[in-house]
Amino acid sequence: MKIIPYLSLLVLLPVLQTENPSGLDDPGSVSLQAPPINTSPGPEYRGERRIFQGIPGIERSPGGRLWATWYGGGDTEGPDNYVMLVTSADDGRSWSDLQLVIDPEGEVRAFDPCLWVDPAGGMWLFWAQAYHFWDGRGGVWGIHTESPDQKKPEWSDPVRIAEGVMMNKPTALRSGEWLLPAAVWNIPIDGGNPEYEHAMGDLIGSNAVASTDQGHSWSLLGQAHIPDVACDEHIIVELRDGRLWMLARTTYGIGESYSGDRGETWSPGKASRLNHIPKARFCLRRLASGNLLFINHSSPDGKTRSHLTAYLSSDEGNSWKGGLTLDARKGVSYPDITEGEDGKIYCIYDFSRRDEMEILMAVFNEGHILEGDSCPSFRSRILVHKATGTRTEK
Repeated sequence: MKIIPYLSLLVLLPVLQTENPSGLDDPGSVSLQAPPINTSPGPEYRGERRIFQGIPGIERSPGGRLWATWYGGGDTEGPDNYVMLVTSADDGRSWSDLQLVIDPEGEVRAFDPCLWVDPAGGMWLFWAQAYHFWDGRGGVWGIHTESPDQKKPEWSDPVRIAEGVMMNKPTALRSGEWLLPAAVWNIPIDGGNPEYEHAMGDLIGSNAVASTDQGHSWSLLGQAHIPDVACDEHIIVELRDGRLWMLARTTYGIGESYSGDRGETWSPGKASRLNHIPKARFCLRRLASGNLLFINHSSPDGKTRSHLTAYLSSDEGNSWKGGLTLDARKGVSYPDITEGEDGKIYCIYDFSRRDEMEILMAVFNEGHILEGDSCPSFRSRILVHKATGTRTEK
């Protein structure tokens, strides 16, 4: 498989960068360099060599092929992390070996990958890059394919799209714009070297990065400030009345902000009524039916990453119905979903990143959610991938 350039993907980096737009003269520019897109991963990337993995994403091609991504490498989140991609042609009953690996050189890590099928049917693989764990700047990168139904599609060259990190899928507005939820984290810098650290000033926040030309170019549109975010991981949902609803991960659960001008300005952030544990990823997306799907941790103690549970709303999030527990075990986290044309919902998540090291999936539909835990028929704990490396105690 060859990598083909996505020639019209012109990225407006000067709009998004505040430091040295020329890039490579900066001592910290190593994270700005495009990584190799490895479509023939060697034995060094086999599961038996890995002792940490998690933080997955999922997507379904127009023809029904499933794709899954996550990251791993090293002992935990840090400079040895790389992004992986696998695929399934049989509705997730079996999965391929690694089809692609993104592993930047040196002390730069690739992390927080995200898959998205755009309205035209092309598929994007986004990921973040940062020097060491977090250098203050990060950077959202992407590659694109117009043939996601193929097991080995051709991919565009990697392009840096925005500052920060994007964990959740973009939102295609009814008016045609695409909004990418990229956050510049307000957390302590851990770059391992002061020359590689960056203070981003006003860019710190839950940002909306927009494209008005189907991903050929991107620019910073607006920013929300939600109190006490914890790595943001924000989601943007378009409501029926035209407003945008932004939801972010916080130290108290979920915070929210609204925009009435398609993402340019945002209301002061506040705590949301949505129930969720502190400092953990959740998932909220609109389904083809028009209902909203919300997946959270409904743990009994209100703080443990357990009891991944799915709910439905038919009134724009004002009330929620159902309650289907996808996996109640301690150590499940980071749900992401996609939907098939037949109404199937696919939810990927991780379990026990440093011990069991499993990437799992549940398959269900809206009826299952409304039936709740009395429903016996949905598919759960489907194994997508398991790492089996042995940890050496020091």
